[in-house]
Amino acid sequence: MENEQNLNSQEENENAISQEDLQREIEQLKLQQNLPFGIIAGLVAASVMALLWAVITVVTMYQIGYMAIAVGFAVGFAVRFAGKGIDKIFGIMGAVLAFFGCILGNFFSQVAFLADYFDTTYSDILSIAFSDFSVITEIMVESFHPMDVLFYGIAIYAGYRYSFRTVED
Repeated sequence: MENEQNLNSQEENENAISQEDLQREIEQLKLQQNLPFGIIAGLVAASVMALLWAVITVVTMYQIGYMAIAVGFAVGFAVRFAGKGIDKIFGIMGAVLAFFGCILGNFFSQVAFLADYFDTTYSDILSIAFSDFSVITEIMVESFHPMDVLFYGIAIYAGYRYSFRTVED
């Protein structure tokens, strides 16, 4: 009976020590976090992936929904790598930036299609769109497809899920 109590006491001490070590490790990880750097990296990833999305869409003449998922993963990993965060704010920023990247990818695709249709330059279409922001809304509403909701949702989830490091026991 006494051996059992000593064994239980020893296990409790080991658990207490490991909890202290875990707390210390979490504090170390929090000191490494850099939200502004994570946001910048996520914004760069979202922009690059949006351009890639537009190029692929224009070349294939087909909007591939999986590009949205690729945007989410790329943004998530960029935020995680650069931001080194463990807090939920990194996930939230990853989700927001992934959604932004999806919208931007669709917008760039539509700008390219409109430039080809009207036989003009991309900058002409962009200047028209940015001179009257209702044009941007009109372009996006006109090109929206209900399936976009599914792919945007997966992209937002991926952007959230992969934007911060998880701490495991």
